[in-house]
Amino acid sequence: MENAYPNNNSLSLSHGRVKLNVGGKLFETTVSTLQSGGPDSLLSALSNRAATDPNPVFIDRDPDVFSVILSLLRTSRLPSTAARFSKQELIDEALYYGVDSCLRTAMSPPPLAGIDASVVATIRPAADGFPSSFTASDDGSIWIAHGGQISCYDWSLAHTATIRTHFEEVTSIRRVWPEIAAVGSEVAPGLHFYDISGGRHVGSTHWTDPSDPRIYKARVMAIADSTDSIFASFECPHKENSIFEIDKSTLQIVSEFGRQLGSSAKNMVAGKLTWLPESNGVVGSSVTCGAFGYAGYIRLWDPRSGEVVWEANEPGSGRSSRFGDSFADVDVDVDESKLFKICSKSGDLGMADLRRLGEDPWVYLRDKNYSMWNTGGNESSVIRCHRGQVFVGREGNLEVWSRVEEGEEGGADRESDEIYRRNYVDKLEDAQRGIIKRIEGGGDRLFVGREEVEGIEVWESSNFAVAIPVT
Repeated sequence: MENAYPNNNSLSLSHGRVKLNVGGKLFETTVSTLQSGGPDSLLSALSNRAATDPNPVFIDRDPDVFSVILSLLRTSRLPSTAARFSKQELIDEALYYGVDSCLRTAMSPPPLAGIDASVVATIRPAADGFPSSFTASDDGSIWIAHGGQISCYDWSLAHTATIRTHFEEVTSIRRVWPEIAAVGSEVAPGLHFYDISGGRHVGSTHWTDPSDPRIYKARVMAIADSTDSIFASFECPHKENSIFEIDKSTLQIVSEFGRQLGSSAKNMVAGKLTWLPESNGVVGSSVTCGAFGYAGYIRLWDPRSGEVVWEANEPGSGRSSRFGDSFADVDVDVDESKLFKICSKSGDLGMADLRRLGEDPWVYLRDKNYSMWNTGGNESSVIRCHRGQVFVGREGNLEVWSRVEEGEEGGADRESDEIYRRNYVDKLEDAQRGIIKRIEGGGDRLFVGREEVEGIEVWESSNFAVAIPVT
C-alpha cells in the first residue's frame, strides 16, 4: 500500500516491511517485492541494507513514476496510471532502479496471432521518410533504411540512432551483429558494413575476378546470414551474377556459388536469400514480370559444395499441375522447413516440404469458406513467414494463413489445405493506405511497408482480443 507519511527521509524495516522515501513521498512495501526486481537491482540492494541499517536512505527520484514501478514489481503488470507517462520516462526510471528487464517483459506485446493483429504505431524517420528497406530482429526492434540513412528503433520502438551511409539509397539491409548492419544498393557497388552505435563504416566486400575484366562494380541485391556467415547476391552491370559466403568474423569471402550469366529470367540474380539452419542450405529466388507475365526460379544450394540440391523454374515444362501459374513471391518458414509461394494468376498459396522436394512438390492451400476463395491473382503480391504463420499482402490487403492444431479440422493426416486456415488481418481503411511492398517479422511484431507511403506500420496482437474463426 502507498502512504503519505511526513517527510522524514527514512528507510526502515519492520517485520519484513520496508518504508521508502522517494522524492519526499513515503511508500511501504515488503522486502520480497523489492527483491523481485532481481538480485542486481538497486531496490534489492536497498532492501538488503535495510536489514542491518535502519538509518534513513533518501531516493531523489519522481515519486509518481516510482508508484508505477512499485506496482509493476507487485503484479508483474503495468497499472493504468502508467498511461500518464511516456515510454521513455518509464524506461529511464526502470534503468535507474535496475528493473528494466521487468518493465521490458510487461511492455512487450503478446504472442503474435495474425487473426487479431492490428496497427499499433507507424514509425516515421525524421528525414527521407520513404523507406527503401528494413530489417527486424527477434527482440521486436527494427532498423529502417531511408535514402542513404539508417534509423534504428529498439524493442520499445524508441529511436536510438540515425546514421548516414555513403550510398544515395540503401536498398538491402541486414542486421548481422547487434550493432553491425550489412547494407547494399542497387545503384552502387559492394556490400558494406556499418557500426550503428559508432556511426562509422567498418568494412566492405566486393566481387572481383582478375581473370574476367567484366566483373566490376557489382551491386548487392539480397542479403541473408547464418550464425557464422553472411550470404549476398551480387550482380554486375552486364547482368552476370553470383552468390558469396562471407565470414562474419573477418568479413572476407570464403566461397562462391550459383554463378550465372543473367541472360534470361531463369538465371537472373537472386532477389531473396534465406539460410536454412536445419540443413545449412541456402534458398534463393528470382522473380521478373514482363509483358507475358511472371517468370523466375527457386533454388536450394549447398554452400559447402556449391551445388544446386533442388530447383524449380516457372513457367515450368508443362508437366506441373499449375503450368502457366508462375509464382509472384516466395518465402521460407525455417522453423517448419516449409517453402511457400504465392501464385501470380490464381492467387493461390502453394506449400512444399523442404525435406521432401521433388519434381512437383507443391500442395495448394484452399480455405474451406467458399466466400474467401481467390478468384484470381493480383498485380502485386508479397509473402512472409513468421511465428508459424504465413502473411500475404495482396495489393493493399493483408491476410494470414495459420496452422490448425491436429484434430481441430477433423484430424488431417497430410500437408494440405486441412491444416491451414485463412483470415483477413486488416480492415478496409488499412487496405486503402497503399500497396504492400514488404513484410518483415520481428519478435511478436509484424512490420509492413507500403509503396510511396512514409513510415513503417507496426502490427501487434491485443491482450484483450478474442478470435472468432470463420467456418
